[in-house]
Amino acid sequence: MNDLDPATPVIVGVGQASERIGDPGYQGLSPVGLAAAAARRALEDTGADPAAAAAAVDTAAGIRQFEISFPGAEAPLGRSDNYPRSVAARIGADPQRAILEVVGGQGPQHLVNELAADIARGGCRAALAFGSEAVSTVQAMAQSPDPPDFSERVGGSLDDRGLGLDGLISHRQATHGITDAPGQYALFENARRARLGRTREDYAAGMGALFAPFTRIAAANPHAAAPVERSAAELVAPTERNRPIADPYTRYVVARDKVNQGAAVLVASVAAARELGVPKERWVFLHGHADLRERDLMQRADLSRSPAAVMAAEHALEVAGIGAADLSALDLYSCFPIAVTNVADALGLAADDPRGLTLAGGLPFFGGAGNNYAMHAVAEAVHSARAVPGGYCFVGANGGFLSKYSAGVYSTAPTGWRTDRSAELQREIDSWEAPEEAAEPEGWARVETYTVKHGRGGERTGVVVGRLEADGRRFPAVTEGDDEVLGLLSEGEPVGARVYVRTSDSGSRVTTTPARMAGPHSAPHASPHDARG
Repeated sequence: MNDLDPATPVIVGVGQASERIGDPGYQGLSPVGLAAAAARRALEDTGADPAAAAAAVDTAAGIRQFEISFPGAEAPLGRSDNYPRSVAARIGADPQRAILEVVGGQGPQHLVNELAADIARGGCRAALAFGSEAVSTVQAMAQSPDPPDFSERVGGSLDDRGLGLDGLISHRQATHGITDAPGQYALFENARRARLGRTREDYAAGMGALFAPFTRIAAANPHAAAPVERSAAELVAPTERNRPIADPYTRYVVARDKVNQGAAVLVASVAAARELGVPKERWVFLHGHADLRERDLMQRADLSRSPAAVMAAEHALEVAGIGAADLSALDLYSCFPIAVTNVADALGLAADDPRGLTLAGGLPFFGGAGNNYAMHAVAEAVHSARAVPGGYCFVGANGGFLSKYSAGVYSTAPTGWRTDRSAELQREIDSWEAPEEAAEPEGWARVETYTVKHGRGGERTGVVVGRLEADGRRFPAVTEGDDEVLGLLSEGEPVGARVYVRTSDSGSRVTTTPARMAGPHSAPHASPHDARG
């Protein structure tokens, strides 16, 4: 400890806040209120004078709420014009710099990585990262006769980094209804199932077995939005409450967004921590870190994997100088099962690993706090690291559609700042060859992956990514109301099945034979997409 460079970054405080409608003490806090409550707890968690810690904050970095995460979004109860400065003002901080991060679940871990690097370079001395969601409160109160006004005008400088949606959804994807998260992740999930050669029933059982331990962690977490322990079978059995969303997903295994949660992390230089009087047993060091981005959906060679996410996880461990076997605790981002298994498979982690694969409880059960779940995971990792001095805790944060991955390794063991090779690895990823895409596919093809999306009224829409038999070019296509092709996608093994594709001005459609193209379903279904798309 005494030999550390004074500019070495160290996490000195973490905090979380939450409330559930109907619970005793429910206040109906705004997103700013929830983040401020979490930030106060982070200041208190330092063991130093909270007011002095707040005054030392020179950088405030906020994670976007869902209501400011897509074009044309509306905040039914209003919002702050400068979210980071609104939160800072509530806790008595007046930072020189305010940051609003881009969209994506990777954001919290990415901010910790970035802010720690800034501190190591001397760019700042104490940085507070935070995020919050009040989706449940906003939806409930927006319908009340006298809704509150969450609008705030605080002004001040702001580094607004924009939405960061470039490359996540193309016009062709939007034309074919490939815009929603469950639908896209289901494409990856079904490709993985087919690669492993598992039946639908066996694969569903595996998803349940993966997530059942997550429910036990969430059930014991006071901040969880759905603290209910469920069996593996219960998680994947379709029922009225657990309705199908997009094959192979039922509602219980997808991220839960109706939450009221906030979390904050305070990172400071060793010099600032000493000046504030933060006890050394509170210090947690970032031993390893990495930030990488996957190729866009249609440019990925293998739709059953995200090698960029694996590279980020492995590189963070490499920077830390350890392997997966050396970890004492983990939290793998869990918006959908494949976000967990993609990394767990590569690191050799089983669903029943005695260390567990989550610290907070996972997005379907703890809650998918918008883009901010990983901030809660970091907070839990810091608590875990303090509880097991010298142990190593891993946080993996996923954004987009298996698109962006940020990883961090935490420990109380002292270490100087360690640089990573993320930029070099990203150049390697960007150089990978991409499959050629057919702009106007026509003719016989093979299903590469698929899903069937289920509406609340029972309507079904089939989505296919296929390869033309003639030249192997890839294409997206859709079908609706065609019971024959929907039956093909809903039973047995559709991957590798032969289908026929044709393109019109409104997009590409698949069916089972050329003759059916002239039937009542001759026009492809062009899914209307809202501002989210």
